[in-house]
Amino acid sequence: MLIQVGELARRAGMTVRTLHHYEQTGLLMPSARSAAGYRLYNLAAVQRLHMIKALAQAGLELATIKDHLDRDSLSLSDLLVQQIATLDTQLRTISTLRERLVTLRDALGGGNEPDLESWLQTLELMKMYDRWFSPQELQGLPFAEQDEQRNQVWLALVAEVRELIGEGCPEDDPRAMALATRWMERLEQDTAGRPEFLTRLNEMHAAEPQMRAQTGITADVIDYITRAFAQSKLVIWARYLDADELAFTREHYFDRLMEWPVLVTQLHQACRDRLDPASDAGQVLARQWLALFQSYAGTSPATQQKFRVAMEREPHLMKGTWMTPEVLSWLQQAIGVMMTQARTPASR
Repeated sequence: MLIQVGELARRAGMTVRTLHHYEQTGLLMPSARSAAGYRLYNLAAVQRLHMIKALAQAGLELATIKDHLDRDSLSLSDLLVQQIATLDTQLRTISTLRERLVTLRDALGGGNEPDLESWLQTLELMKMYDRWFSPQELQGLPFAEQDEQRNQVWLALVAEVRELIGEGCPEDDPRAMALATRWMERLEQDTAGRPEFLTRLNEMHAAEPQMRAQTGITADVIDYITRAFAQSKLVIWARYLDADELAFTREHYFDRLMEWPVLVTQLHQACRDRLDPASDAGQVLARQWLALFQSYAGTSPATQQKFRVAMEREPHLMKGTWMTPEVLSWLQQAIGVMMTQARTPASR
């Protein structure tokens, strides 16, 4: 089926002159010409025009678009995925804005109008959360709820951290370790036990100065809590490891610490997707886990067994890991497969 230039221009919402310009620059050539000399376009040409318009809307120059299309560096399928993602973001923004407006209307109707600063801070936080979470995710994220009691809990926790930092209290002080434990327990609760929310919140705090200013959760606070919580676990491991093993763990525990939330997020997703632990994808996750574990536990089987015994006996070691029994069971199966394969000689 062929379509004439005038009809294509009309249905694409552009001028015939623009299509002529595309032809002159080699961006979009007619597929054929009619007996009367009219330009005709086939399905492939219409698909190319779709890609041209989409890339132009994304802000690319025509010369850059031509280069992409001529090199086949972007497939139509990839472009559709990107367009859908863009539209999804726009829809989330519209939907969330409506929800926020309804909330403001209801608050005014209830006669409990907040002061000016509360309004401004709430609007700023709403905007930040909306940029990082979908409406569906916001419904399941306790942190995003307008809960004054929760806000006060976190303000109090931050104040306690600030006080200890101001005193010069070391991270291995019992007060610091106890505070870090309460912090992590509350954080796991207020992220609904979903590590992907934790990862996103970490990214949001790093990227949004206003978030840090309003919550008081700055880089030094996060670093102090992270190290104090690690110390609370090192104290336990010290009961199971010899001096050399503990020294290695102390030296390397923080090397890859920030990689754990991302991996745990992937493990949760694997469970939700019912991914076979023996599958290639499952084994990739198992190997990633082993690499992170060995980064602070070392490669000695005897030492690793001490860590496993400690994990089984000490409930505190599971706190702040976002590891549920289901996820842990899946991981154990994947590791079991990995170990079995490692013991099996390769076929010749």
